[in-house]
Amino acid sequence: MLAKHLMVGVVAKAQGILGEVKIKPLTDDPDRFAVLSEVLVKRGNALEPVSLSFVRVHQGFVYAHLDGATTRNQAEAQRGWELYVDRQHAVRLPEDHHFIVDLVGCHVQDTQGRELGTLTEVLQPGANDVYVVKGQRNLMVPVLKRVIRSVDVDQRLIVLDAQVLPEVAVFED
Repeated sequence: MLAKHLMVGVVAKAQGILGEVKIKPLTDDPDRFAVLSEVLVKRGNALEPVSLSFVRVHQGFVYAHLDGATTRNQAEAQRGWELYVDRQHAVRLPEDHHFIVDLVGCHVQDTQGRELGTLTEVLQPGANDVYVVKGQRNLMVPVLKRVIRSVDVDQRLIVLDAQVLPEVAVFED
């Protein structure tokens, strides 16, 4: 089952004295915050809407006012807040692209039907993403079209090319 909400950032700290916070974005496009008027904040087991205003992006971080904060103390109280959006307000992804949250937990097998394990993490070192799969043998697989045969997040299944896998994957015993 796909997550109903996507985490888009975490409040890192208060910024200045007028209630602004510095947000570490968890999205490839920090500018997306500029079109949001509110985000959801996790409080206990519930997500509550809070206003988002005066958004600016600088050096990969987002600076904004949350929930009408106007003082440093109010902003400091927001440190660590996890910021979410519902899928309706999520960025539209190109075809054959998926949110990491939808990939983690998928079963991974090869084209010969062998179970390889569960995708536990997606690393983003630079040139291409790397899937970390935990199973009988842990492996790291570069996300390349010649390796990834199919991804079905609804069925929670990723299929890797059995012939290409030995030459590109890093296996750990």
